[in-house]
Formats: sequence, C-alpha cells, structure tokens
Amino acid sequence: MPFGIALSGLDAAQSDLNVTANNIANSQTTGFKSSNANFSELFANSSSASSTQIGNGVQLQDVEQEFTQGDINTTGNSLDLALSGNGFFAVSQGGATQFTRAGSFHTDNAGNVVNAANQNLQVYSPNANGTFNTTSLVNLQIPTGDSAPQATTTGTLDFNLPADATPPPVIPGGFTPTNANTYNQSTSMTLYDSLGAAHTASFYFVNTGPNKWNAYEYIDGNPVPAPAVLGGPPTPVQLTYSNTGQLQTVADVAGGTNPDVVSFGPYQPTTGAAAMTITYNLSGTTQFGENFGVTSVTQNGFTTGQISGVSVSSTGVVQANYTNGQSKSLGQVAVANFADQNGLQQVQNTNWVQTFASGQPVFGQAGGASFGVIQSGSLEQSNVDITAQLVNMITAQRAFQANAEMVSTDNSITQTIINIPNQQ
Repeated sequence: MPFGIALSGLDAAQSDLNVTANNIANSQTTGFKSSNANFSELFANSSSASSTQIGNGVQLQDVEQEFTQGDINTTGNSLDLALSGNGFFAVSQGGATQFTRAGSFHTDNAGNVVNAANQNLQVYSPNANGTFNTTSLVNLQIPTGDSAPQATTTGTLDFNLPADATPPPVIPGGFTPTNANTYNQSTSMTLYDSLGAAHTASFYFVNTGPNKWNAYEYIDGNPVPAPAVLGGPPTPVQLTYSNTGQLQTVADVAGGTNPDVVSFGPYQPTTGAAAMTITYNLSGTTQFGENFGVTSVTQNGFTTGQISGVSVSSTGVVQANYTNGQSKSLGQVAVANFADQNGLQQVQNTNWVQTFASGQPVFGQAGGASFGVIQSGSLEQSNVDITAQLVNMITAQRAFQANAEMVSTDNSITQTIINIPNQQ
C-alpha cells in the first residue's frame, strides 16, 4: 500500500510539473491563460470512512484556468485586437465556432479577416440604417474595390456681402466673368458629377441697388443655366436683404423663393456623366459692414476613393476608410461570454470550445454589460507570472523528490522483511 500511495504522489507531482512547464512554455503566447493543478485526497471507500482510516494517496482533481487580464501591448496593426475586460472573440472555420483571447488578425487573399490558423473573425453585419444585425454572425471581410462616387446634389454657401456696395459701372455687354469691373465679389467651390469627376463652380455677385444683388453661377467656365443668347450671361438668382442685413427674399431661375433650396439651373458635364441639378442653401448669407467674406462652402458629393485603412472602435465597430474622406461600416465584432469560463475546454491555437459545464455562449457588444472594451492596434499578452511559476516548479520538484524518497524507504522496509530468516 505505501508503494501505491507514493506512486500517486509521484503522478501528482509530475502533473503539477507538466502544468507549470506548459505555463512557462506559453509565457509569450498571445492571449494565453495560465492554469493551476488542483489535487484531492483518495480513499478506498469514503462511505465507511472512520477516524482511523488512512487515505490511499492523491489524485489530480482538475486543471483550473486563470482568466485574469494579461498585459496589453501596442502593435500598431489596426487588425490586432485586445479585449480589456471579460469576453472572448468568436472565430469560425468550416462552420465550427471557437473562442479566443488572441486577437492577432490579418486579411487573406480574398479580404477575409483571419487569424494564423485561418479561422474567420465573427462579426454582426451592418444594417442599412446604421445599426447591426445582432441575430446572426458572419465572417468579417475587408473590401478590395474602390468606393463609388456620389454626385453633388446639394450645397451650402455662407458668406457676407458688403452693405456699402454700389452697382458696377455700366459696360457694353453687361456682366461677364472675364471682366472684374462687371461684378462686385466672387467665390468658388468644388462639385462632383455622377462619375466622380471634379468641377469648379464659380459664383459672381453683382449689386443692383440698395440691398439687392444678382448671383450668377458658372461651372468649369460655362454659364448655368445655358443662356438664351449664345455668349450672353445666364439668368441670375436675385437676392434681397433686409435693412438689418438678413436675406429676405430669393428669386431663382426655377421661380423658387425658398433660400434653403436655391436653384441656378441644370448643368450637363462633358465627361459623359448625368446632368447635374444642384440646390443651394443660402439662408445663412448676410449683408453687413464693408467687407466681403466667405464663412463656409460645403456640398454632399465626393469622388471615387481607394481604401486607405481600417479602424476598429472600442465597441468593435469596424470601418473601412477611403481616400475620398468617406468611411463604410463593415460590421461589429461579436464578443462572447460564458456562465462558467472554467468549464471551457482548451484546444489548439489558444482557443476554447464550449462544453456542457461552460454553458451556451452569450453574445453581445464590446463595452456592454459584462463585456470588456476592444483596443485596436494592441494584443493581450499571456497572464503567466514567470516568478510564480518558477516557485511552483521548485515546490513540485521537492514534492516529487519526497515521494521518490518514500518509494525508496518502502523498498528498504520490504527488503528488510524479505530478508528476515525463517524461524523454525
């Protein structure tokens, strides 16, 4: 019996050493969680235990994982993700979902975001209204194509016209943009057609009397709208300001009077794009003081864009950023949690799979209740404490040696008994 007890002690010490060795071996493994070997005493028959019963040794009860937070180190790669707090990333391969704290991801040749084991990062797909479909998970994919252009349809001009302006001198032929003596002020902005080509819109302002102005638009040097008389000026938009400098009335080429939707008329680009019909908001314009000034010019169009990078927010929203200043939501990283993390089963690639003991995964968004936040451009390091592991190694080694000495002592006693001479 002493041999069996000592042998169980040797097995337990060996298991402890194995766990410690595995911890040390993975001290630099991203997202690795250290483990502890827990032991329990053995009895031949626990139902008949008494105060004089001697145990039968020790057994490995379980290998408990320590899900404490590891240090987070910056990498600079936007697809490297670290969870600060509770939760796991979900990855899938062939429909089988696993869970991990190792957030080192990259794109494959098809644009799919995968880890080193070629497992796809799981996200919630975006909805048209800017939310995300949290009822199912999909693979995250980074688009490789260009961002489509958007034609300008609306614009806003905020400017101040000088209140002391007087009409320009009467010149034969009247207003022309090539003669600065025929207008008082001018400004310009960039517009885009349906093919993404840029066009320069120039606006000219001619004072026609106290508080009255004519505004003309030219796109790429062409009058808008095309004039009835070839070579003549286009029909102007008429602006009237109050005696306190506020825009009072508007009369545009379409007969409109709303300063929020002023139309100068259509323009047909020579690029083969669709006709441009743009309305401008002039409600913020004023007529104060002696100086002309442009506060702001904005429009809603943009040209074609190439992808310039990917960003991930603290809540896991993944966005593709383009060179035209636009961004597109690609999904939101799904984060999973479990009723009993220690019930998870460890598998390769620093992953875990659910078991009956762990319970079903509860999915949510980073930053929500019971879920940590995501740090993009960072990785969570192993939570192994090398100093503690070295102490454990020494302790397990001494336990192994002590049990080995027990075997040696039992062997000596047995040899002594065998060598007792037979008494007649």
